[in-house]
Amino acid sequence: MSTRIDGVVLLDKPAGMSSQGAVTAVKRAFNAEKAGHTGTLDPMATGLLPICLGEATKYSQDLLEADKTYVAQVKFGSRTDTGDAEGLVIEELPLPTFDNSADIQKALDALLPKFTGAISQVPPMFSALKRDGKPLYEYARAGVELKRNPRDIVIHKIRWTDIQWPQATLEVTCSKGTYIRVLAEDLGNALGCGAHLVGLRRTEVGHLSLEQSFTIESIQQAVHDSSSYILPVDALLQTLPHLTVDEQQAKRLEMGQRVPLNLPSIEALVRIYRATAAPHNFIGTADWRSGVLHPKRLISQAH
Repeated sequence: MSTRIDGVVLLDKPAGMSSQGAVTAVKRAFNAEKAGHTGTLDPMATGLLPICLGEATKYSQDLLEADKTYVAQVKFGSRTDTGDAEGLVIEELPLPTFDNSADIQKALDALLPKFTGAISQVPPMFSALKRDGKPLYEYARAGVELKRNPRDIVIHKIRWTDIQWPQATLEVTCSKGTYIRVLAEDLGNALGCGAHLVGLRRTEVGHLSLEQSFTIESIQQAVHDSSSYILPVDALLQTLPHLTVDEQQAKRLEMGQRVPLNLPSIEALVRIYRATAAPHNFIGTADWRSGVLHPKRLISQAH
């Protein structure tokens, strides 16, 4: 029988495993009732995949909206139908000639300004975006190409960390909805020789980092000591302002009632995530507006 477990597991997803497969494996390892992820990673990609268990699934959307950081290996000189190494090579193009490594660095650095800040990106056909209820990759596999509208994204930081020409490693911090495969292809097009992604590792999701994560093997081997692998539900919400309420106020919020509360006027919007009556008792998020605390998303306290 499955048990109620509320919290967050930071998984270092291995290559070849789908995000849904990772969720299933973690859910099974902890025998949890309910589990979900916070945004997919392609099967080829590795790295940080926060998995929400139980009541934490209510807050997975907050991480879907968060910025992400990736380390990506880009190979110049060829294009594939998927934009990454899992696809078929559809075009080989001559590489630009450089006299030395300094010239390569200079040419690659010169590409980055136009890929920094607010830019638009056309989502790839090999993606889970849906059209008429069907994911785009299903159309792509059937050889059908559909028109996709560009989407606005933000590249906060982008830099080359290593160059082994014709491959180069990129570190990117970007907004939600960014396709690193498309970024690699666009960089290749800008250089005039095409490119595709040959490696991708996610290192950060919002304020959570890969350094805090565990492999699926270590999780499966240590299920009897699950406490060291499961972060509390509010681990997802550490960047929100912290507000404590008393026991009476906590009870009212848990019943879905609004609570009059005086706060300094500088606090335009505050979200709650701990009840003073029990200092470590996270009860949920709430908006504070005009002297009143409105319950927003509360966790079930019943066990």
